[in-house]
Amino acid sequence: MKILFAAAEASPIAKVGGMADVVGALPQVLRKMGHDVRIIMPYYGTIPDKLTETPQLAWQGTAMFQDFDLFQTVLPGTDVPLYLVGHGSFIPARIYYGEDEDWRFTLFANACAEVAWNFWKPHIIHCHDWHTGMIPVWMHETSDIATVFTIHNLAYQGPWRWRLEQMTWVPWFMHSHNTMAAGVQFADRVNTVSPTYAQQIGTPAYGEGLDGVLSYLNPTGILNGIDTAKLDPAKDRYLTKNYTADTLEDRMYNKIALQEEIGLQVNKSAFLVGMVGRLVEQKGLDLLIQVLDRFLAYTDAQFVVLGTGERYYETQMWQVASRFPGRMSAQILFNSALSQRVYGGTDALLMPSRFEPCGISQMIALRYGSVPIVRRTGGLVDTVQHFEPMHEAGNGFCFDRYEPLDLYTCLVRAWEGFRFKNDWRKLQQRGMAGDFSWDTSAKQYLELYRSIPSVANVV
Repeated sequence: MKILFAAAEASPIAKVGGMADVVGALPQVLRKMGHDVRIIMPYYGTIPDKLTETPQLAWQGTAMFQDFDLFQTVLPGTDVPLYLVGHGSFIPARIYYGEDEDWRFTLFANACAEVAWNFWKPHIIHCHDWHTGMIPVWMHETSDIATVFTIHNLAYQGPWRWRLEQMTWVPWFMHSHNTMAAGVQFADRVNTVSPTYAQQIGTPAYGEGLDGVLSYLNPTGILNGIDTAKLDPAKDRYLTKNYTADTLEDRMYNKIALQEEIGLQVNKSAFLVGMVGRLVEQKGLDLLIQVLDRFLAYTDAQFVVLGTGERYYETQMWQVASRFPGRMSAQILFNSALSQRVYGGTDALLMPSRFEPCGISQMIALRYGSVPIVRRTGGLVDTVQHFEPMHEAGNGFCFDRYEPLDLYTCLVRAWEGFRFKNDWRKLQQRGMAGDFSWDTSAKQYLELYRSIPSVANVV
């Protein structure tokens, strides 16, 4: 089967959110299963320094009255062919934002269609989020090219129809009001990145205005995985001390090293909570700033936050850190190596998300023995079960309502649970025993592909 992944991100060369992890990992697994899977994405100005093989000019095309170059290389560390769409609008050292964001990604989607029609013809174009939402529309009358559309985050829906009509060709049969809606309505198959999120987006609370069509389509929910070969505490080169579920006592060296690195008091007995990700409302930052001062004031816990985002939340984290020197560290930056040390050195990882399509951080935390503290929503429901010490069940701590008191109570329960070392060790081991590899997910994606009549019999 010939499959073309079209996306705005792909790890490790361009990463902002979870989409990059999916696009960077899933094609590798599918190729090992014998399928010809390739990736196409914009040639951002930040990419050249991250490649291991020099891109070669493979083809030249025209889209939206613009000439573009198509370069071919491989995704670093893999054998996955990588196509890079070269155009002046992608040269700046950024992935998203900017006044021309709608235009840039509409051009990219146009270029993907031209490549599929005229250069390398796949059986399936696997489209990811609104950036590629127009591809299913343009492929609607191309009977031998099917499309699958994956929703990673429904909150971002792309330009409205009137804006699309100013930029590109909008077929007469398209009545969608924006590019996300277009992808949902015209793709042969639609899926989301977790079963629970697939159900939630069919409701007004999570549907972002598309709940009607999504409840009718009933998209498939396929849980994301993680690269368990790269994300392995027994081999991770960024950790001070490698460890396994049977040698959790060695994990303490990573905790002490992390405390020293980020300016916390070195105290192996302190309950160290971490948070890694974008500092935006979706991730529960508005809840956290209402309870963090009290949690630190009434416990001996420590807290570290790593990530960037909205300036308001960055400032709030800095201010809390200034009020609790040695107890709170605000690392307002993107640092993948440090994130590995946070997973490997913290006792718990906090994810109080307002909504969470899947979530990658909680799966990495479980693999590294950092106990997740999460709100029960989206993919967090599918991966984290509440700790029940009497039954020796569960792998984390959960709360339901999106309320400050519920978050505070859950944090205190985790802090209290940390005092019972034997139970906590068993809790860590249950989390580390979970299987979050891509193998199961890849098989489900193949079933989804083969449910499309035009590719059902393709080997």
